[in-house]
This record gives sequence, structure tokens and C-alpha cells, in this order.
Amino acid sequence: MKKWVISLTLVMFVLAGVLSGCGGSTNKVAKIGFVGPLTGGNAAIGVGMKNSVELAINQANAAGKLPYKLELVAVDDAGDPTTAVNAANKLTSDPNIVGVVAHFNSGAALATVPVFHKNGLSAVIAAAIHPNITKDGFKEITRVITAADIQNEVAGNVAAKDWGLKTFAVIHDKTDYGKTNAEQFIASVKNNGGEVVSFDGVSVGQQDFSALLTTIKSKNPDMVFFGGVATEAALIKRQMTELKLAAIFMSDSGILSDTFNKIAGPAADGTLAHGIGKPLEDLPGGKDFIKAYADAKYAEPHEAYAPFAYDAANIIIKGIEQVGPDRAKLVEAIRGITNFQGILGETTFDEKGQTRLKIITTYISEDGKWVPYYRSTLKVKDKQIQKN
Repeated sequence: MKKWVISLTLVMFVLAGVLSGCGGSTNKVAKIGFVGPLTGGNAAIGVGMKNSVELAINQANAAGKLPYKLELVAVDDAGDPTTAVNAANKLTSDPNIVGVVAHFNSGAALATVPVFHKNGLSAVIAAAIHPNITKDGFKEITRVITAADIQNEVAGNVAAKDWGLKTFAVIHDKTDYGKTNAEQFIASVKNNGGEVVSFDGVSVGQQDFSALLTTIKSKNPDMVFFGGVATEAALIKRQMTELKLAAIFMSDSGILSDTFNKIAGPAADGTLAHGIGKPLEDLPGGKDFIKAYADAKYAEPHEAYAPFAYDAANIIIKGIEQVGPDRAKLVEAIRGITNFQGILGETTFDEKGQTRLKIITTYISEDGKWVPYYRSTLKVKDKQIQKN
């Protein structure tokens, strides 16, 4: 009796192994991580990104092309560097996580890059834009979003080359963000033959800019460029109008918010800014993504950075298709991906892991809303904003 039981157990064990080799492998699981702000001030953006990664994973599972079931492991960085490092350590400690879609905040990304590198885990940076994130060229780090310095390079090119502006007064808010944007803009306009007639810093929280703007008015610049964020930019633009300072006003992506239009009021009209990315409906795969996200019935909106997270997830999935869920092989596969067709367009990484795809959009404030310049009825003509 005892021998019979042992024999039957062995037969069942062998049969289980045979069945596994004939298709039972679909029970295998490969995990993809997500780390971004799921709490805090940027939680809405982070949740939209997380949902988009999940959507890509669910689509891949439904397609049935992989001999693995993909699973999402999402952790919160709260937009904070210390929390981000703890979250990255949690992801790297799970051997079944083979790739990570990572970060909205640059500070968080800068803090975790060494963690992913040290542990040999691929991190595709989705929405953090600081130029230094890919500076070291770690093979584990790639990025699908255009770096911040490109928007200011494009802004300078457009102002000096396309619109023919010659003289520029530049203001910044003394923060790293504002001053860096201002300095990058200056470098770009100088490369295009522009002249910077003044360069001044103001304070965050400052209300009155009339003395500075009166001085700038005496220099008669073609454009006033501001490096900073919405509140100070709106007050500067409003006071420019009050002082009848006729120069075109332009800033960086930090003012692309309703806050600017609300504070500036009617003076906002004709203000220009450059932002990374493009309206989702104008991206190559944007309309398909919008429909798929709606069909998935997420409770939260996808928000602005969803397409970057979605493409980052699909790049990891593409790598898994090529080499399987092997961390080391996947690092090489992701870095080597070329001409990846996503909703952003065609992604190929350079020698540092940065996408070669540069998506920068010029926006203009028109009737209280930010509108892509190519759709607006307002245009720069003869160094003035004019109705087309």
C-alpha cells in the first residue's frame, strides 16, 4: 500500500512537470515596478502615470504574446528624495521586479539613479526632466521625456531665429529652477545672434516690480524673458501692461497653469511659454490612448504625463519580449531599443540613455487659456503680438 502511494505521487509529479512544459509556464510572473508621487501635491499626476503603466501591462497580458503574466508593483515616492530612495530600495530588493517606470519629480529621480545603477535594475525615467539625471550614462537609466534644457534652447531659437527678435531683457526668480532656465535661454539667444540688454533677479513672493520694469522699459527690448513660476510671472506681465512696456513677454514651462492666467487677467493675452510634450490628442498615438484609458474606466484622469509613463512601460515590455524577465539582459535590451513606436512618436536612446525624441511645444495665452501656438489666432509679427 505504501509503495503504491509513493508510485502514484511520483507519476503525478512527472505529469505536472510535463504539463508545465506544455503551457503551464503562463503561470510564471514577471513584475514591473512603478515609483512616483501617489501622495502629496503631485499625487494626481502620479496616479495618472501609475494607471497608464497598469493599462500597458493589462494590454500586454490580454494580447497573450508573453509566456509570463505581468504584474505591477507600485510604490510611492511622495515627490520626496528620501522617500524615493526607500521606495527604490524596496523595488530592487524584489528579484521578480525586472524593470521600473520611474518618477515625476527630478529631485526624486536624481536621488534614486545610483540605487538602480548599483542594483542592476532598469529604470525608465518617465517624466523627471533635470538634465543631470542621465549625465553619468549609467546603462540601467534611460529616459523617454525631453530634458529641461532643450525647452530653453528651443525657446531661444524660436525667439531669435523664427521671430527675428534682437534684444532681450532677462529676469529670474533667483531659484535654481528659474535662474537655470534664464541662463539656458540666454545661451540660446546669444548663439542666434541676440543681445541681452539686462539680467536681473527678483524674489519669490515679491509683489512690486515697477522699478525694475521702468528701468527695462528705458532699454526698449524686443522681449522680456522670465525664468520662474506662475505667480511672479503674472504680476510682472500685469505691471508691464500698466507701465505700457510693449515688449513681448515669454517664460518657461513653470507658468503653464491656470494660476498665471487668473492672476494676470486680461494682461495674460499674448504671453508665450514653452513646454515639454504636446497636447495628448496631437501626439501620434494620442487618440488611441485616450480611448483605451476611457474604456479601462479608471476613476482618476490620466493627467498630463500619462503618455510618457505608458511608453516607458511598453518599452520595458518590449525588452521582456526580446530577452525574457532577466534583469541583466533587460538592461542591455532596453538601452539598445531603437525606433520604438509609441504614442509619443519614435523613441531611440542616445549614448547616455536620453531619448533622441525632442517634443517641445510653444504655447500662447489667448482668452484666458493656454493654447498651442500652432492653433492660436495670435502670432508674433513685426516684434509684436498680433491677431492673425
